[in-house]
Amino acid sequence: MVIIGISCLYDEDSDYIQLRGEYCRAVEKAGALPLLIPVMKEKLLRELLQAVSGIVLSGGGDVDPYYYGEEPLPGHCRIYPARDMVELFLAREALRSNLPVLGICRGAQVLNIAAGGTIYQDLKLKEGTRLEHAQEAPRFHPFHEITVLDNTLLARALNGKKQMRVNSFHHQAVNELGRDLRICAVSPDGVIEGIESNSHPFALGVQWHPEGLADENVPGGMELFEALTRAAAGGH
Repeated sequence: MVIIGISCLYDEDSDYIQLRGEYCRAVEKAGALPLLIPVMKEKLLRELLQAVSGIVLSGGGDVDPYYYGEEPLPGHCRIYPARDMVELFLAREALRSNLPVLGICRGAQVLNIAAGGTIYQDLKLKEGTRLEHAQEAPRFHPFHEITVLDNTLLARALNGKKQMRVNSFHHQAVNELGRDLRICAVSPDGVIEGIESNSHPFALGVQWHPEGLADENVPGGMELFEALTRAAAGGH
């Protein structure tokens, strides 16, 4: 059985570990066993990584700008320090060890930061942003268009789709790319919607929420979890 680890939100104030059920259902539907990764010490995280064949870095709140060399700017929202440390460790280890990894929304940003890149603390700071990227619509509703670049891992995972509509729930996005990463999807206003590794067998980050599309079999949802599962099973 392919085991996919999924990172979770940890709220220090309430001491709750949380994850939307959509992630588990999508991983299960793709034929893998979901394993939730709570906040824990690095030594235990290393042991846990020996038990999984792939990682999903889930969506959520903002990453502390300290990790990409910036001070907090207006528009930055709440951070969760313990979650930042756990997910950046997972992302760096996945990149280092060629462990298949799918970063979703915040997870794509974490993947980029782990590789030495930066993000926009708020899309209002990005010149030329003209679309709304935080939709007021159901999670399964495709909200704006993206262009998928040719000859990319993402294009293969999406069976060659070049234009598609995706859901959108973010106010931050990738800015400067991390080491050995490339863009694989963009929105009409130039916001980076997908990044992937040039050399890692399966390191992919998308700015939309495929888990929110997977329940309804909307394009751009299940295909990504299926591709991750294939990579985790050794079928890169």
